[in-house]
Amino acid sequence: MSFTLPELPYSKDALAPHISVQTLEFHHGKHHNTYVVNLNKLIQGTDLASESLETIIQKSAGVPDKSGIFNNAAQVWNHTFYWNCMKPGGGGKPSGPVSEKINQDLGGYEKFVEEFKNAGLTQFGSGWAWLVLKGGKLEVMKTLNADTPLAHGIKPLLTMDVWEHAYYLDYQNRRPDYIDTFISSLINWEFVNSGLS
Repeated sequence: MSFTLPELPYSKDALAPHISVQTLEFHHGKHHNTYVVNLNKLIQGTDLASESLETIIQKSAGVPDKSGIFNNAAQVWNHTFYWNCMKPGGGGKPSGPVSEKINQDLGGYEKFVEEFKNAGLTQFGSGWAWLVLKGGKLEVMKTLNADTPLAHGIKPLLTMDVWEHAYYLDYQNRRPDYIDTFISSLINWEFVNSGLS
C-alpha cells in the first residue's frame, strides 16, 4: 500500500493570523508531502510495504539501516497528528477529562503551560514538544528531529512542532512567540480529550 498526504482538517486560512496560508502551503503542501513521497519510495518492494504507518515506525525505530524509513514515517505520522492538535479559535484552558488529568498529574493548567513551553523552548534544533499518557499519567516530553513517543510505547495526546519550518515564515526566529500563540490560540482540546477516551 502507498501512503497519501492527508487533507488538513480545516481550510488553509482557518488558523490565520496565528499561522498563515503561506506557512500551511509550505509546511503541509511541501514538507509533509515530501515525507509521504520519500516514505513510499523507501518502503516500495520491502517487507514494510503493506504495513500500517504505526507498524513501520515501530519496526524501523532504532534500526540503523532503516533510519531513513523511520525518519520519513515518523514525520508523516507526527505532522498528521500535529494538524489535528490545532483548530481555529482553540487554545486556552481545557475542559473535560484532560483538565482533570492536568490538575491531578501536572499540578494545574499553569504548571502544564510552564512545562510545555519549556519543552518547546529547550528543544535544541529541530523537534517536538508533547503531552503524553505514560503509565496512566500525563507527562510533558520533547523529542529530537523525527522521533515520536510512539517509538517508545508512549501514547501521544498533543504535540507542537518546533522545527523552524513550522513557524519561520510567520514568526522568523521568535520561537517563544509561536509557542505562546500555539498554547493561547491554537490547541484543539477536544482532540486531546478524544485521545483520553
